[in-house]
Amino acid sequence: MNADPAAQKSLLDLAGVDAEISRLAHRTTHLPEDAEIAELDKRATTERDESVRVSILVEDLDRDIAKVEKEVEQTRLRERKDRELLASGAVPAKQLTEIEHELRGLERRQSVLEDEELELMEKREAVELDQQRAEATVNATNDEIAAVARRREEAMKDIAVAQARTAASRAELVATLPEDLAAEYERCRAASGAGAGLLQARRCGACRLELDRGFLDAVARKPADEVVHCDECGAILVRTFESGLPQGKPEE
Repeated sequence: MNADPAAQKSLLDLAGVDAEISRLAHRTTHLPEDAEIAELDKRATTERDESVRVSILVEDLDRDIAKVEKEVEQTRLRERKDRELLASGAVPAKQLTEIEHELRGLERRQSVLEDEELELMEKREAVELDQQRAEATVNATNDEIAAVARRREEAMKDIAVAQARTAASRAELVATLPEDLAAEYERCRAASGAGAGLLQARRCGACRLELDRGFLDAVARKPADEVVHCDECGAILVRTFESGLPQGKPEE
């Protein structure tokens, strides 16, 4: 294949645009915000688990307190009935001692229950503070995730703008190339990942490998408009005055 050296040189601009398109595509899947969100999500999961654990503990304490309060109320009711019975004077003498004994037991039981209730309420108060702190932590992390998500959205918008710009630049460049040269470039790009590279300092600009001296001598003898390919990666080798060929420098 033959193509004007100027057209071949334009392939370097096209390769640069394609490299930028690849970099932009890579950025969409490797945004630092993605890693940050993933880390925050893990932290949020741990914090939510802790919030749920503390909430369950509060519920358990509420049940325990309600149970003790009910028992306290029952004890007070029983005590009140016994005292009313004593006050009525209708208690037979032989039951009087039993009722008085029961009253002393109820008083002791009520004192124990009231102490237990107080201890549970103090514990609940402390756990409720833990619950509030846990909920605040969860909310703060959720806010942080939302902020990072907004940053990510803005970054994706910027990338989309850059992608549209580079796609337009690429279309303009391709339109200036001979169809057969553009098709050959696309074939090489599909095969090796790079369509063209500058031959410079005995290296292919596409694969960055140093080329064999004999191969370079053969390339140097080829006409400037002949399309040559890298002996290593197959990309189109673009020859300019920068190529430093052993002999016969092609025209630009």
